[in-house]
Amino acid sequence: MFLKVRSKVTKSFGTEKLSFLAKKGVFRQPPPRVLATSIVEKLDFKFPLTVSCVHFICSSIGAFLMIKVLKLKPLISVEPQDRWRRIFPMSFVFCINIVLGNVSLRYIPVSFMQTIKSFTPATTVILQWMVWRKYFDWRIWASLVPIVGGILLTSVTELSFNVFGFCAALFGCLATSTKTILAESLLHGYKFDSINTVYYMAPFATIILALPALVLEGSGVLEWVQTTPTLMSSLMIIIGSGVTAFCLNFSIFYVIHSTTAVTFNVAGNLKVAFAVACSWMIFKNPISPMNAFGCAITLIGCTFYGYVRHKLANQLPGTPRTPRSRIEMAPLVNDKIDDKV
Repeated sequence: MFLKVRSKVTKSFGTEKLSFLAKKGVFRQPPPRVLATSIVEKLDFKFPLTVSCVHFICSSIGAFLMIKVLKLKPLISVEPQDRWRRIFPMSFVFCINIVLGNVSLRYIPVSFMQTIKSFTPATTVILQWMVWRKYFDWRIWASLVPIVGGILLTSVTELSFNVFGFCAALFGCLATSTKTILAESLLHGYKFDSINTVYYMAPFATIILALPALVLEGSGVLEWVQTTPTLMSSLMIIIGSGVTAFCLNFSIFYVIHSTTAVTFNVAGNLKVAFAVACSWMIFKNPISPMNAFGCAITLIGCTFYGYVRHKLANQLPGTPRTPRSRIEMAPLVNDKIDDKV
């Protein structure tokens, strides 16, 4: 009896809304897109570039406070030419990834986009092998088959094909892989840490997105500010999402710094399978036998990948990383001067 009463009370406080979001596939999206989607639905703030700018501004402020004010991490000094050569490309790809993700969601459903994004671990391995000349054990390649295949089975239903949306999602998949590879190269190869990466990356990303946001969304934002009845509370929600984005960006680079780009993207596929399972267990969102089988295959593949990584780590001491290419072997300016970075 108590459980029934509690269930009704919980539902009255918003479980119906959460269940609706789960059915719409919101919880299958990457966390930054969840924030943007929630803001659009709740506040009618249909300006994704502006939201992303706010997120990067909050990330810049958060990293500045942690390094300069709270002194939680020492600032790694990087010469201007190295910022443009090493950090700007990653910031640019980071922004391209966000834009392509938002564009693809305008033309294709979440399930179709997630099907394409499920190839991210595979494209990461292929790019690192072809472009960065990184060697992978055959067991790593084998583990990607159930990881990618399982998410394909999980997301393959209710597909609605659109050429433009498909191309945007496909290039977004490549941008995601490139972003994580560049982040791994910076964090592992140049002795950066996660908070310093956010400190240098976020201002570049803000500058890159500011102009298109101003040109494409400036007038709409001004109109929204003038017509929104609950302006202060809405702004607080948007700024709060920026604080969450800072924590998320820090977490992304921390995970890549602690593991590898491939492991990070494998964890992304595991997150999708976990979200589908939770939507079924918590929100009673019905899933087909094929979806359930896909989740199980993904979990098995991720478990096998973790086992292989553990075995390889015991065989080869040290964190697996991209081998030094001729570009990476070129030291930062500060390396040449005092070997601080």
